[in-house]
Amino acid sequence: MTGKKIFITVGTTKFDKLYRTILQPESLELFQSLGYSALTIQIGNSQHTSEDDRDYGIPAKIYRFKDSISDDIRNSDLVISHAGAGTCLEVLDIGKPLLVVINTDLMNNHQTEIAEQLQIDGHLYHCTCDTLRSTLKNADFSLLKPYPKADATPLFEHLDKLLGFV
Repeated sequence: MTGKKIFITVGTTKFDKLYRTILQPESLELFQSLGYSALTIQIGNSQHTSEDDRDYGIPAKIYRFKDSISDDIRNSDLVISHAGAGTCLEVLDIGKPLLVVINTDLMNNHQTEIAEQLQIDGHLYHCTCDTLRSTLKNADFSLLKPYPKADATPLFEHLDKLLGFV
């Protein structure tokens, strides 16, 4: 029986505290208790020394960068991510449950505003590394609302009018 998969991403940043929190025994035990049996961790510029696949009680694939993380997102049952706008929107567009972890070490942290608004709108949950496990224990990802697909039709209709095509 294969369990659920988690994809963790820090984007192009350095967010050592996130992957360290993920790999703590308490986190790994929680993942297992919630039915997760595989991790894929994109560590970006973090100081983690190994990009090898490892078994931490849960098999983990670790890498720094790929041309695209879309396949990792699609192949996961849950995404845990930094709060970068591009990553959040990509995960929401693909339609996967998302837990955003805010990097509290950043100055002038716009990520907090993005994560808070998307949680208020019901599209994701957010937390910090310190509250990640308690948030995972209490979050009901089935309650999240799909992020609306963009509709460019009004823009094209407006451009057609401006250019005199209609």
